[in-house]
Amino acid sequence: MSRFHVSITPEPDSRTAKATRNSQSSLPYSANSGTHLSMSSSHNKYSVLLPTYNERDNLPIIIWLLAKTFKEHKLDYEVIIIDDNSPDGTLEVAKQLQQVYGEERIVLRPRAGKLGLGTAYIHGIQNATGNFVIIMDADMSHHPKAIPDFIRVQKQRDYDIVTGTRYAGNGGVYGWDLRRKLTSRGANFIADLLLSPGVSDLTGSFRLYKKDVLHQIINATVSKGYVFQMEMMVRAKQFNFSVAEVPITFVDRVFGESKLGANEIVGYLKGLWTLFTSV
Repeated sequence: MSRFHVSITPEPDSRTAKATRNSQSSLPYSANSGTHLSMSSSHNKYSVLLPTYNERDNLPIIIWLLAKTFKEHKLDYEVIIIDDNSPDGTLEVAKQLQQVYGEERIVLRPRAGKLGLGTAYIHGIQNATGNFVIIMDADMSHHPKAIPDFIRVQKQRDYDIVTGTRYAGNGGVYGWDLRRKLTSRGANFIADLLLSPGVSDLTGSFRLYKKDVLHQIINATVSKGYVFQMEMMVRAKQFNFSVAEVPITFVDRVFGESKLGANEIVGYLKGLWTLFTSV
């Protein structure tokens, strides 16, 4: 019997959450209570992998938000920054952040150049000490406030993977022009039509994995660039891993430029066809 299962959990209604907070403030965190997670039942550690390239302006903000979120919810964590020799001095900023937050929280694993997202994750996993791994963008497109929801949903049925979705429930995208929205929607539609991956947001990159699950999926993934995230979900289905979805709000980057261009789109289509003919 296949273990592959997708569950979509809606974000809480603000009025319901407020009312429940007043009457059940001692309950563990849930989408319906809005209170903090309780870590008394077991100790987990969450390793956040942050591949960076020219993110010196965004990095201090995303690190502050991550530290704030983990501290408020009493979660053990580390942030592993994998910088690909950014010419804007991102690594120097990361070193300063390490002095502020400590080496046990901010782990630096720089590389000599741009070697690809997949190898960045492999590099990060090799240095991760947590039993769960969170992957997300460093440009603040993914807000850390969603992480407690990811963790809560994962605990509900011991899911192998929890992935953020922009295209189900009350998820959404803000700051994109029509062309970018159509590109993303089109990419997901074509992928869903050809591969039937069972998730609503195949190209998203905000996810929570069990560490051993992520390691197995990455070892089997051969794609590069933007196809990499898509293939990871296809491999998850192939290996019958359980997957849950949590609606998220994706906000376009504030600082810096998008790394999505014509070459990435062509590469995505080629990679999609390769997956269709080989998986």
